[in-house]
Amino acid sequence: MNTVFKNETFRDDFTYRNTPQAIQRFPLPFPEDSYMYSVNIEPHLPGPRGSVTEFAFDVDEHYVAECRERAIVLATEPLRYQALPHMLSSQWDCLELIMDSLARDYPAHFSLSKQGNRWHWVNRPLQIDQQFTFGDTSTLPRQPLDYITRQAQGDFVVMDQREGDLWTEAGMVTTQADWSLDFDVGMTFKEWHGPVPLAHELQVFDRALKFLLNLRLGQPVRRLNWTMTVNPRLDTSPENYPHWGTDRASVTPQNAGDRVHLRVELQGLWRLPRSNAIVFGIRCYLISLRELSTVPKWARRVHRVLKELHPALVDYKGLTRYRDAAVAWLAPFDDGSPTTPGTAPE
Repeated sequence: MNTVFKNETFRDDFTYRNTPQAIQRFPLPFPEDSYMYSVNIEPHLPGPRGSVTEFAFDVDEHYVAECRERAIVLATEPLRYQALPHMLSSQWDCLELIMDSLARDYPAHFSLSKQGNRWHWVNRPLQIDQQFTFGDTSTLPRQPLDYITRQAQGDFVVMDQREGDLWTEAGMVTTQADWSLDFDVGMTFKEWHGPVPLAHELQVFDRALKFLLNLRLGQPVRRLNWTMTVNPRLDTSPENYPHWGTDRASVTPQNAGDRVHLRVELQGLWRLPRSNAIVFGIRCYLISLRELSTVPKWARRVHRVLKELHPALVDYKGLTRYRDAAVAWLAPFDDGSPTTPGTAPE
């Protein structure tokens, strides 16, 4: 793998862009021309070479910039990372999972050597060289989950399993789509997902919880979720709504191609070996409508999905102010011709 890491920003001047290669591997979440909320869980098996699902954790051209963005958020809002005291074993589980995966799948960028509990971790893109004792928090500069998730793309929530339920009790959340770890920590699985419309009536979360309670070690699963955002902004948290909420009113049919971004979450779930907890990885990908329109099938499909999207989902996903502008911008790319099944470009 010969990834060139880009120097870009997700705030202020917003220099984030996708190369043509990044556009082609973007995880479009729409296998057909319409959308309704569903569980859509599948085994997290290795995907096609070069795809975002080729490896357990995707490392792409935005890696260094995203890690820098996380550090910026945490410098002013340290409570974006939280872990209840009884979750220490699961923190070490997460550290091992991420380090093992990155070192195995990206040996040019990461390495991990183990001599019993004496571990040596090297992260070349971030220039980190750390020797530590696995299980001994005093040998790391931060708590294990805090330490390793500062070196990974996407958010991470760790759910403890007890009393026939999953409890949100640790996490690193700096790139979320309008929800707050500080508010949700300590909640059950259904309480955490309470605001989602339609899904409860369709019993989506009843089925999802039942499935996850039986998630097996070594058999991770994944799903895609999506929303949209104005500007390539990773941090759309409730805490910072004054900084990004007004962006929604700035979209017009003329500028929507550059301002409106499809925001897709690749969500992976792993059972952890020592703690029996479940770690929920939420990797965010952003693509502008202009970038998306370079793939004709995607432009036609996203135009149709947005045009016919259920009003409750339009409201829940925060699209009310600019959905029509996005649809108008995409309309010239939709000639009415049929699209092929699946998400791959034609």
